Amino acid sequence: MGESQTYASMLAPVHTASFTRPTARMVEALTEVSAATACAKLHQMGITRTFIDGPVPLHREPNVKVTGGAVTLQFLPQREDVFSGASQEDAERKTALWGVLESIKPGDVLVVSAHASHFTGCLGDMLVRYFKLRGGAGIVVDGRVRDAARVRALGVPVWCTGVTPHYASQTELFPSAFNVPVGVGGALVTPGDLIVADEDGAVVVPQDKAVPLAEDSLLHQDREAFARQRLDEGGRLSDYYPLTGAGMAEYRASRSVNGTGRAPSSP
Repeated sequence: MGESQTYASMLAPVHTASFTRPTARMVEALTEVSAATACAKLHQMGITRTFIDGPVPLHREPNVKVTGGAVTLQFLPQREDVFSGASQEDAERKTALWGVLESIKPGDVLVVSAHASHFTGCLGDMLVRYFKLRGGAGIVVDGRVRDAARVRALGVPVWCTGVTPHYASQTELFPSAFNVPVGVGGALVTPGDLIVADEDGAVVVPQDKAVPLAEDSLLHQDREAFARQRLDEGGRLSDYYPLTGAGMAEYRASRSVNGTGRAPSSP
């Protein structure tokens, strides 16, 4: 390989030619479902590795949440004879990093596999700004971002493992592929999966599980709201959590009384 040849000049980024984004109904169904509830319900369905371990909200604000379909970006370790980060800005314009951003559609959640790197800043102000202008809903990065203050100011919800002053290929990784299956924080994410992320972290929801999971989850969350109310009123933990027996009968009676499917005065 000649010294002037780089990964970007030799190969087009690997990517999936097409994939099916979730329907509006799937996304809407999950908008009121928390990450914790989604994770628990998927576990009950036999899908146990759905939590993306590591990324936490960059925006420490109350009620931070995003729900949407996943598009993916994969970083791989640099190797000097393939991609060394030299002349990185010109090279990156031809890699998966630019490719995935130019593929963004409204409502997408960008999920980035970065091997939990403490050094590579996968995204910064300009790239997140472009993501927002394309209509992206949120970003989950198994690694770091840079330009933290400017990214926060953009208002795009971001989950990451921390911040760094480095740009995307300044250190040990380079953007290799987009819209391909990726491993992120111990979870498999395929393009088109749904992502539910809030203050508890990010969870992957398969498309075919979205609507049934949401229906069961909203009932579960309503029951917990009822139990929480009764505990706040002085009820015993063993009577109301988990909600069974007499506590469940009381809950069902309260639903019947108000005719809404929700407990009276529930939050």
